[in-house]
Amino acid sequence: MKYKLAGFIAMLCMAGVIFGLSQAEKEQPNVRVHQHLQDIPEKCDCDNSQLCTHLPLVVIETGGEDIPGAIVGSNAQNADDSVQQYTTAADGSEMLSVKVSVMDDPDKRHHPDDDPDVESSALIRIRGNSSRRFDKKNYLLRFTDKKGDYQEEEIMGMDAHYEWALHGPYLDKSLIRNYMWYNIAGEIMDYSPNVRFCEVILNGKYIGLYLMTETITNGEDSRLNISEPVEDTTETGYLLRLDRYSEDQLRNLDNFTAYTFRNNNQLEIRYPRSGALTPEMQRAIEQEFSDFEKALYSFDYDTDDYGYWHYIDTGSFVDYWIMNEFTSNTDAGRYSTYLYKDIGGRYKTVIWDFNSACDNYQASETSPYTFHMQEEVWYYMLMKEEDFTERIIDRYRELRKTYLSDEYLENYIDETLEYLGDAIDRNFSVWGYTFDLPLLRPENRNIESHEEAVKQLKKYIKTRGKWMDENIESIKQYSHASKNKRYNH
Repeated sequence: MKYKLAGFIAMLCMAGVIFGLSQAEKEQPNVRVHQHLQDIPEKCDCDNSQLCTHLPLVVIETGGEDIPGAIVGSNAQNADDSVQQYTTAADGSEMLSVKVSVMDDPDKRHHPDDDPDVESSALIRIRGNSSRRFDKKNYLLRFTDKKGDYQEEEIMGMDAHYEWALHGPYLDKSLIRNYMWYNIAGEIMDYSPNVRFCEVILNGKYIGLYLMTETITNGEDSRLNISEPVEDTTETGYLLRLDRYSEDQLRNLDNFTAYTFRNNNQLEIRYPRSGALTPEMQRAIEQEFSDFEKALYSFDYDTDDYGYWHYIDTGSFVDYWIMNEFTSNTDAGRYSTYLYKDIGGRYKTVIWDFNSACDNYQASETSPYTFHMQEEVWYYMLMKEEDFTERIIDRYRELRKTYLSDEYLENYIDETLEYLGDAIDRNFSVWGYTFDLPLLRPENRNIESHEEAVKQLKKYIKTRGKWMDENIESIKQYSHASKNKRYNH
């Protein structure tokens, strides 16, 4: 009997070990892949009569149809983004069905007539806000099966999902802002979209260097990895986006900072998707987020009973502040600002869109000698709390020794550009004319070559880092008692 008991105990122990390993594997954060650190395949013996690239290659065939989503209007310009109208497919649909082939074997070079590693039908449209006006378009891709249902695809070594964004650097003449900052944020934060450089051929025409990018959404064991809606309840993990006006009233939230006019932009639900989101679920999400905002804007925002830290992952909000302040990403906290929350969890942040960062904002110059996040809706109150500003300072000092050090960032830029190699020249063989366009204002900010763009990026990073090193302690002014008398107890 004692041997049977011993055997039973041993089986229980083994089961516990297996369960523990599976849980550890589930909780283990994804290892960040930096594409530029991969080995470059040796040159092949092709005759160079067609494109030969060491980067992944994406070939899109539309059957001669125009891709929908372009801004309607003779000048494609409107003062109010909320009333923009976009082109549709011939049948009136917002997306067009196309054929997509992806060649992404990391051990060899790629050509347009190679056998694809992924071949699928997909839906496509032009994506973005102001970027829709650019000659080089950005695209949203959703892979589908033969029946037209969404089909997950593993793309360029990134976890399988059906939805992807193809970002085409246009304003960013260095070509690497999104690639660089997404990857660095991925080393610092819980999640940042994974990215891979690729080259794209559309209807037989080469259209340049692109960045295949994970969209910010949920996925099964990937991306945000939050809970799906619980049947017959209002419980769900969810993703919110603060951005321009949306016409989808089921997704729009009338949250506390909206109806008290503390925030002029629209907060909307981005996950759950259509079909899974119910009016009851929308109201529950709206109430839960308003509860957080009411606590944050109350006189009890820093008390044990009602403190903001009961609602948010403070470390996530600290890292978001640092990433966007260090890069002077002035859209952060206003547009393309994402928050997500799992059932029973706290709100976390996700970075998005560094195309205008590091003084690449189209409408005006961005000074490296100022802070801006203290003016944004939730940070306006968070930075009144001393512990929060102290955490920013401590975390900033820590990151300046690692992922945000001058040496690390300069090497990152140089190594990425070396990896891209001839793809840079191929891209500007198509888009080089944009160096002659007055895209930035005032006009003396416009870059005249790729080399100049790289120098500008490096200089801004060094200048910004030096200034923040010398002035980071000054953010204590925003939490000082003399500035916050009305909130003092």
